[in-house]
Amino acid sequence: MKKFLILAALILPEIMFAKNTSTLASPDGRLTAAVTAGSSVKYSIALDGRTVMCPSEISMTLDDGTVWGPGSKVIRIRKKSEDAVHDSPFYRSAQVRDRYNSMTLEFKGGWNIEFRVYNDGVAYRFSSTGEEPFKIIDEQAEFVFPDDLSVTLPYVSKTGSFEEQLFNSFENTYSKARISEIDTARLAFLPILADAGNGVKICLTEVNLKDYPGMYLRSTGDRLRGYFARYPESRVQGGHNNLQMIVTGRKDYIAEVNGPRTFPWRVAIVARSDREIAASDLGYILAEPSRINDISWIRPGKVAWEWWNDMNLDGVDFVTGINDRTYQAYIDFASENGIEYIILDEGWAVHGLADLMQVVPEIHLPELVRYAQERNVGIILWAGYEAFNKDMENVCRHYSEMGIKGFKVDFMDRDDQEMTAFNYRAAETAAKYHLILDLHGTHKPAGLNRTWPNVLNFEGVFGLEQMKWTADVDQMEYDATIPFIRQVSGPLDYTQGAMRNAARGNFYPCNSEPMSQGTRCHQLALYIIFDSPLTMLCDSPSNYMREPECTGFIASVPVCWDETRILSGEAGEYIVTARRKGDVWYVGGITDWNARDLEVDLSFISEGTFQADIFRDGINADRAGRDYVLEQKNLDSAEPFRVHLAPGGGFTMKIQKM
Repeated sequence: MKKFLILAALILPEIMFAKNTSTLASPDGRLTAAVTAGSSVKYSIALDGRTVMCPSEISMTLDDGTVWGPGSKVIRIRKKSEDAVHDSPFYRSAQVRDRYNSMTLEFKGGWNIEFRVYNDGVAYRFSSTGEEPFKIIDEQAEFVFPDDLSVTLPYVSKTGSFEEQLFNSFENTYSKARISEIDTARLAFLPILADAGNGVKICLTEVNLKDYPGMYLRSTGDRLRGYFARYPESRVQGGHNNLQMIVTGRKDYIAEVNGPRTFPWRVAIVARSDREIAASDLGYILAEPSRINDISWIRPGKVAWEWWNDMNLDGVDFVTGINDRTYQAYIDFASENGIEYIILDEGWAVHGLADLMQVVPEIHLPELVRYAQERNVGIILWAGYEAFNKDMENVCRHYSEMGIKGFKVDFMDRDDQEMTAFNYRAAETAAKYHLILDLHGTHKPAGLNRTWPNVLNFEGVFGLEQMKWTADVDQMEYDATIPFIRQVSGPLDYTQGAMRNAARGNFYPCNSEPMSQGTRCHQLALYIIFDSPLTMLCDSPSNYMREPECTGFIASVPVCWDETRILSGEAGEYIVTARRKGDVWYVGGITDWNARDLEVDLSFISEGTFQADIFRDGINADRAGRDYVLEQKNLDSAEPFRVHLAPGGGFTMKIQKM
């Protein structure tokens, strides 16, 4: 499955570290990283000669008292340049270009730091070469900026001590504050976005969380510093329906190391505009290559989902709920509309036992699987973390043999070393049995979707499910922020597709018949704007069948793409995204609660006249969110397309050669 075409590679001769500071530039020469190693190891970043990150200290402290950083002796520096193209299946583009200059500092004592500078970012990682096991007491990662920058960040939704905040679902809306104003008593999870002025934005994230805790950020008043969960020492089963393991005590270190390894990349994506931030592929490029050679069995697609709509079917002659007839109706709907999967969310396994081998008597899984197979529909099963973790091999083997296609694993709610190791182990075990995974209730992807491409989607997002119970939130601003922050790290299980749509002032939370904020066209556009190779149709089949035009569009939109372009956008305000599958282009745009007139430059399409099927907000969409217009137009790629977006609105275009 892997294509690795080297366009150019230059390995420079080994050089001795003659000075305390060495500078590394991006291939285009505009972005530079200066690394100083002496009394401490620090790095700084400059764009076009202007410092955007001041010298920031990095180190690791080991359990034997060794500190990788202060006073360490550099024995040599190796520099390399590379320009390669990688296949990127189930991603926003069929291929990605991996072009960078790198510098590896080798230190006395068997450890290294590698820096890479891309045209759109700087990344570094530690590595160890020794064979003996050891423990990491702490890692120092700080981010010092030249000014009191404005930062957009998601706080952990829980409050209390830092230890209490570590048990969280990585779902929250964004807060904006100057660094000096950030609440020093709260942790924020990655990614975050800093505004360096003059249009320059810096997105901080991390990649390759393999067997290592995720990094939170906390403010010390004048800078941001990394914070890491210590390794669990004791746990008790509990939490949601007894499906979680609650940490009751932690050891005095953050990670165990059992041999030579690299550690996660610390990444600063540096861009000259919000649009460039949203277009960055560094979250994918820096990940380890795929561990699956034959990916032909992995099938991305859309999922008819029953949980959000509370199984609310109408016009049927049976009582809906967790039973065979309800799921047969979902299978029928999926089959009739070319939707690849349905999901059996929580409730199919006996409640409270954390045992996936005990199915409720109302469900007959083998018969449902056969029913679905006859209609070319796959079945995905929901699984709570502890139920999946404690019997993973047996569960995967049993249900794979039955014909189940994958699992949606939920309620991990931690990212200490034990939990990040679980995600990789789950991916590997599922791949062994040709099962796809949707890791719900977990942190950002951090490259796992490249290393194990059977993991198609991840939550770690304040998705549409929140509309079932959350009243006081601006979901329109959040939707227009996601592509510039959370989505930079990888795909997201947002679960869009609501057919009940509330204009501003009309929304209220409702569990059984939920609705979205914003317009119908806003919901349709999310299928283009969000990266999501396993995409839910969140609403009821009954509602979709009443809306054949919108349902037909949703069912037809690809979930993986040959090419993606971010045409325009400002974080928290609006975005316009174009994606290509074969010779067909799809364009989607959304806005916050501000009405907006957009002019979309179509020059990215080859010259000529094209036919476009367009969904746009209706004239009364500002009062009735469901109001939309479907029209067909002929477009000339030399002429901009003009469209009006209602408050909370959106639009889509499907563009084909005439």
